Amino acid sequence: MNRITSLFGIQYPIIQAGMIWASGWKLASAVSNAGGLGIIGAGSMYPEILKEHLIKCKKATSQPFAVNVPLLYPDIDKLMQIIIEEEVKIVFTSAGNPKTWTSLLKENGITVVHVVSSVKFALKAEEAGVDAVVAEGFEAGGHNGREETTTFTLIPMVKEQLTVPLIAAGGIATGRGMLAAMVLGADAVQIGSRFVATPEASSHVNFKNKVIAAKEGDTALTLKELAPVRLLKNKFYDDVKALYATAPSKEQLVELLGRARAKKGMFEGDLEEGELEIGQIAGLIHSIKPAAEIIEELITDFNRAKMELALL
Repeated sequence: MNRITSLFGIQYPIIQAGMIWASGWKLASAVSNAGGLGIIGAGSMYPEILKEHLIKCKKATSQPFAVNVPLLYPDIDKLMQIIIEEEVKIVFTSAGNPKTWTSLLKENGITVVHVVSSVKFALKAEEAGVDAVVAEGFEAGGHNGREETTTFTLIPMVKEQLTVPLIAAGGIATGRGMLAAMVLGADAVQIGSRFVATPEASSHVNFKNKVIAAKEGDTALTLKELAPVRLLKNKFYDDVKALYATAPSKEQLVELLGRARAKKGMFEGDLEEGELEIGQIAGLIHSIKPAAEIIEELITDFNRAKMELALL
């Protein structure tokens, strides 16, 4: 047991990230049943869809699970109301000010974790009263912090000043990566991209296959003027790159991005026109495997690496 496994009541210090279009009740319950903490990603869900996923997840697992809520979501009030009504025990918040909702959630007996990309925001989250912090390096897939600080640099800098438990995220998909993060000061790891390549992930199989085919250099961080996002290079990315060559205005970038671009790519499987959000670690993901098998491999690899270090 460490501070995170004790806080969440889980077996292993492994948290599955709450990813849009990928982490519904099937993935969350599978991870939780395997000893980690599964998270339902509410960022791609209407309130009624979130409620449906919560009900199904509670039927599928008796183990702890969580919900990730981007705080800039337009229906945030309705999402929080459903979370409280359905007696969710753990909430991960992101993309917003944790002061806005942390007090209300904690008043309702909910453990609160906030995702940050810098020491500054880690300390603000701690001041807001969160129970733990996820510090995410810019290797991660999806929307990233503007600081572009790597996980290897960010974790020890946050650890130096933070007192609440620390979860490392960004570029972690193996037990060795997990051990490295914990040596740097993390109490646990949050893993996203590796769990995309699972049968339980709700993302489209075309996207999953694109992820396991990815090599080093196949992702890029772009659209920084809107909200920095790391994605796989495809026709949409080429269109963005071509537009940048014309010194576009923010309005032109918004027009190109359009609506539901991430849904088109990750959920509907359009590999050309869709936004395919994934981390740099995709280059180490070579197969689609059940979530439970991934957890088992992470722990085996973690323990093997620990033994090898002990022999040095």
